[in-house]
Amino acid sequence: MSGFTIGRFTIGRRRLVEVVVGFGLTAVLLVWGLPHFAKTTWSAVWEIVARLSPGQAALYLALVLVGLWCYTFTFTASLPGLGHARAFIVNVAGSSVSNLLPGGGAVGLAATFAICRSWGFTKRDVSTSAIVSGVWNVLARILLPIIAVAALATGRSDLPALMRDAAIVAVLSGVALVLAFAAFIASDRAAETIGRLLGRLARLVPRRGGTATSVEALVADVRSRIVGVVKHGWLGLTVGLAGYFGFYYILFVVVTRSTGLHLFFGQLFAAFALGRLLTSVGVTPGGVGVTETGTAAALVAWGADPAAATAAVVIFSIFTHLMEVPLGALGWLAWALLPRGSGAAVGDDG
Repeated sequence: MSGFTIGRFTIGRRRLVEVVVGFGLTAVLLVWGLPHFAKTTWSAVWEIVARLSPGQAALYLALVLVGLWCYTFTFTASLPGLGHARAFIVNVAGSSVSNLLPGGGAVGLAATFAICRSWGFTKRDVSTSAIVSGVWNVLARILLPIIAVAALATGRSDLPALMRDAAIVAVLSGVALVLAFAAFIASDRAAETIGRLLGRLARLVPRRGGTATSVEALVADVRSRIVGVVKHGWLGLTVGLAGYFGFYYILFVVVTRSTGLHLFFGQLFAAFALGRLLTSVGVTPGGVGVTETGTAAALVAWGADPAAATAAVVIFSIFTHLMEVPLGALGWLAWALLPRGSGAAVGDDG
């Protein structure tokens, strides 16, 4: 048997192994790794988490919803003709799938593609949206630690020498990547140079078919598609991500304050930025376990109470990760109930 079949979808044997290993690693990291590296116990953590009031939970959920709504500006800017209501639906539906599987980003992208295609958008428009929004997300996650390092430098945080050196390398490499992307977009010559470089690298990789020329043509095509969207949608792309990360950071600060943490904002932002980076680690669903362990360890290293820091990270993860699953279920239900339509028509819903 080559895999497991559910309806029309088949999960290969290798994918099944990845899922089992991913969930197993998540369990190990959460049950043992998180309290171990944060230097606390689950009993002490749950004692703090149990104090969460309905009013606080409502506030946290409201901040999550506002953050997710902000991201619809990025979605609508990358896919002209898509309204904000449907952008919210496709966002939560795709994210819920991504968060359920290790390395689920590809599955979430497939779900996004299927939903948008059902609304009448062309394959090229949807794939261009995925490329542009993906690039903007990567750039945002590169810029977050750069901002965090600057915040730490202006605060009263004493970084260990190893962490300071790593931060400098991260800043330099991040700035280089951002500048390279800017040059790729702004300069025909830079884009052609990158295309030739990738073409030469492609020659070193055994291929069944295709040539370096096809790689250069692909790079040129991707650039033209990115430029076409960015030219008119750069403000929406940027405002959407800034609002999304901004409200999530506000949530992070509110949660840490409610558990009794009083680190200064630069340290909190650095821990938040680290967590956003670790969500990209694909070995567990949505980076769960890895993200919480890394963030809590960073907070404790800066002097936070271990139990309070871990409780804050757990609560933040519940509302930013686990809550996307029921929200995603509602998103899939809304998609099923909405009428199918042409790409030109779907912009009228908000």
